[in-house]
Amino acid sequence: MERISINDTLRVCEKDYRILRLLGHGKGGYSYLAEGDGKPVVLKQIHHEPCSYYTFGNKIEAEQRDYQRLCFAGIRIPKMLAIDVRRERIVKEYISGRTVFEEVRDGNSVEPYLTQVREMAAQARKAGLNIDYFPTNFVIQDGLIWYVDYECNDYMEEWSFERWGVKYWSCTPEFEEYLRQQK
Repeated sequence: MERISINDTLRVCEKDYRILRLLGHGKGGYSYLAEGDGKPVVLKQIHHEPCSYYTFGNKIEAEQRDYQRLCFAGIRIPKMLAIDVRRERIVKEYISGRTVFEEVRDGNSVEPYLTQVREMAAQARKAGLNIDYFPTNFVIQDGLIWYVDYECNDYMEEWSFERWGVKYWSCTPEFEEYLRQQK
């Protein structure tokens, strides 16, 4: 994968987007805040870096399929604006705000958002899905949480919010260990 830097221009479906900053690096790709037509968007570049705890098939096809599954399930997600299969890039609506992760890390209560994530979890389960409940995947905007990742998998109880995700939605030993590993 080519190195992407601030102010680079990337093409997605023959439209140019200027990279403003890196938002995050996940299992499947790098997400950047970008600008297209004077508006902020998220541009995700798929990567093929190894991941010891997750097996992928075709990542760009999985993103497209998972987006459809999440829409069908009624999960609040940013709209996919473009997908460029050849370049392995996705453009999606930018949801501005702090992540649940930032709130927990900074010692703020996320109690007001637990009802919302549990509602999302119930919707996902009803559709036979799990979403990735790690708090970096949830952005708070105007009192609502948005699931900003498109990853979803077939439902398994061990990866449900109550069995796994909730461990990272407050200053638990699991959350503290994650912070230590990131330093």
